[in-house]
Amino acid sequence: MKSINPVCWFDIHVADLERAKKFYETVFTISLVDLPLEWGKQATFPFDNNGVNATGALVEKETHVANNNNTVVYFSSEDCITEETRVENAGGKIIQSKTSIGEFGFISLIQDTEGNTIGLHSKM
Repeated sequence: MKSINPVCWFDIHVADLERAKKFYETVFTISLVDLPLEWGKQATFPFDNNGVNATGALVEKETHVANNNNTVVYFSSEDCITEETRVENAGGKIIQSKTSIGEFGFISLIQDTEGNTIGLHSKM
């Protein structure tokens, strides 16, 4: 296996796309872009087609049931605490505050407005 980041895309299933967009846009101070409706109700995270970063989309599913048994996607951060301070105002919950993972930096676990657990990762 090559030593490259194998992540190229992720879907985060949500029950309410507009509510979820507001959460992610508020916490990460970004703008999501709606995809054509013929693909279903989706909004993508910012990305650079020529970059090495991974991206994905919020995908509205009528059958979505919030639970804590899901894949955790980690978002890069300069300092996890920065986004943590925005989570509750955006309607989410902090599951695990900034915690050291030794030489690899720090992580935080948060829950979005749709019940998804996501992670934050920072070097400091």
